[in-house]
Amino acid sequence: MSGTASIFSLKAIRTAINHPEHGWKTTHFWGPVANWGLVGAAVWDATQKGPEVISLPMTSSLCIYSALFMGFAWRVQPRNYLLLSCHAFNECAQLYQLGRGYTYQQELRGKGETPPDSFNPIAFGSILAFGAGCAAFGGPLQAAALRLKMPEKVQQIFLHPAGPFTFHFWAPSWKWMLSVSNLIDFNKPVENISTMQQTALCATGFIWTRYSFVITPVNYNLAAVNVGLALTGSYQLARKLKSEWANKDEMKTT
Repeated sequence: MSGTASIFSLKAIRTAINHPEHGWKTTHFWGPVANWGLVGAAVWDATQKGPEVISLPMTSSLCIYSALFMGFAWRVQPRNYLLLSCHAFNECAQLYQLGRGYTYQQELRGKGETPPDSFNPIAFGSILAFGAGCAAFGGPLQAAALRLKMPEKVQQIFLHPAGPFTFHFWAPSWKWMLSVSNLIDFNKPVENISTMQQTALCATGFIWTRYSFVITPVNYNLAAVNVGLALTGSYQLARKLKSEWANKDEMKTT
């Protein structure tokens, strides 16, 4: 009996892995896998690095990003459970890192030092509530907007499956904040940049640019977002790698 169950289990796993819509040969598989890199990066930094490498703008943006993308993963077609689970784990990991970073910020202020980043819990909660509210109540808001007299082209935008009253709009739109957070961190000391996090962000940006064109509805906003993320992440990663190589060369000459 146990042998038969094992055969059926292996067959189910093989079928899932080779599934034509979301198996390992598809972007529907590799897109979420790239996002698991964010979870891995957060766990690595939490266990191996001090709180000084935590970027509060980036980490708070990642918290809101994953909260919105859990809804996106549920509503996109084909529905993506791998992506949903990834963002659920990422939400927990980033909230833990956010707590570490905020505690570190308060400790620095207690010593009379100026923290490298600033974080306001009230502003964070307000933005999260606003984004979730816009996504959750998109249907009634869309119906109310369509009752107004407006040009046909505007109505078409409002009715688009990835229009401004849907998760397909708000989740990708918030992802712009990841690129903005990278821009904010361009002046951050290079030693405080997380190599693991920037590697994961680069991979996410590049793979999700492709993923944006194979989902339903096709999401050009999401594609543009990820191009921006890939570029800003690549710049930050290049800064970090250049610094590490320079340090190695300096050590060889001394």
